[in-house]
Amino acid sequence: MRRSRLAAIGLAAATFIGTAVSLVIGAPSATAALGNNWYAAAPYLMPVSNNPPDPITVMNATGLKAFQLAFILAPNGGGCSPTWDGTSAVSSDTTVANVISRIRGAGGDVSVSVGGYGGTKLGQTCGNVAATAAAYQQVISKYSLKAIDFDLEEPEYENTAAIANELGAAKTLQANNPGLFVSVTMPGTAAGTGWFGTQLLDQAKSIGFTPNNFSIMPFDGGFNGGSSQVSALEGLHGLLMSHMGWDSATAYSHEGFSGMNGKSDASEMFYTADFQTVYDYATGHGLGRFTFWSVNRDRACVGTTDNGVCSNVPQNDWDFTKFSVRFAGATPPQTTPTQPTTTPTTPGGGSCTAAEWDRAKVYVKDNVVSHNSHKFTAKWWTQGEEPGTTGEWGVWQDNGAC
Repeated sequence: MRRSRLAAIGLAAATFIGTAVSLVIGAPSATAALGNNWYAAAPYLMPVSNNPPDPITVMNATGLKAFQLAFILAPNGGGCSPTWDGTSAVSSDTTVANVISRIRGAGGDVSVSVGGYGGTKLGQTCGNVAATAAAYQQVISKYSLKAIDFDLEEPEYENTAAIANELGAAKTLQANNPGLFVSVTMPGTAAGTGWFGTQLLDQAKSIGFTPNNFSIMPFDGGFNGGSSQVSALEGLHGLLMSHMGWDSATAYSHEGFSGMNGKSDASEMFYTADFQTVYDYATGHGLGRFTFWSVNRDRACVGTTDNGVCSNVPQNDWDFTKFSVRFAGATPPQTTPTQPTTTPTTPGGGSCTAAEWDRAKVYVKDNVVSHNSHKFTAKWWTQGEEPGTTGEWGVWQDNGAC
């Protein structure tokens, strides 16, 4: 799960610093206090390395409102104080604070991810649950966070004491910050997750900790496209039932997908079609999270094949990010103008006042369309599923002839 995290560590976030904004990070504004669906859909963004794109550009192009900023680590020299990438102390940070201010000023918000692959994690250095929680509370307080992600990977993942510190800290933060959205992300395998992942689930169960979701990363492990990832997610579903004691619906609602767009570190290839396969599964089964690594990589490779800053697959900029927007229940901006449609007439000479259903258009919950002289209401997000047909999920409610 290397995820090219430090491929371009020396690149400064010049785009972020160029606009003068307040560096005082208070509570998010009313427009930035987002629903949990946005935090569950927030894709990862490294704000100070891997040639970060301007988040406002991404927001304007896609409709995205939330980013998962990565990563908080222990200092490279040791200690129990939070830093960005092990090098920049949270206590004195202004650069990421600037990024967050700009995102919130544009009507969005952020979650912060702690851990990731490589580096030293606070769960390893803080010594106990209370100290680990106190270090993370500094991050929550500094940036007025409404969401936090525990990305539990190597080398901490195999350290029982460190994982106990991380999960115990997550439970403490959840109790001390009412409404905090907490996600736990861990490596994926063909069976869902491996032995250390099941031990993690057992530890969470033993301390009475229930995050908003447990997400797996089904890549860098011999995966081959979206169907193999769906199979892994179904495996995780079974593990959540058996290890957490949940029924099927509860397990799905606490399950998440954290993918990798394009070429993985192990040279697996994940195209937009693969994301569509997993997206259909996630929305069809009511999964609680859909995210990916990373926005930094969500662009075609031009003049470089650096896997940290581009996807190495054919795409337009931000094609993968639009899946996050759709999962949050929003409609991404149309890349081309929608052609006008003709309103059908009923056999009796009346007319349907709602616009005719368009196969290419994205619809969200409560959108109303006309089709074959009937009026239909969408129950949730859909695209391409024809009203009046059984379909795979029965997304359209038939309101009768119009």
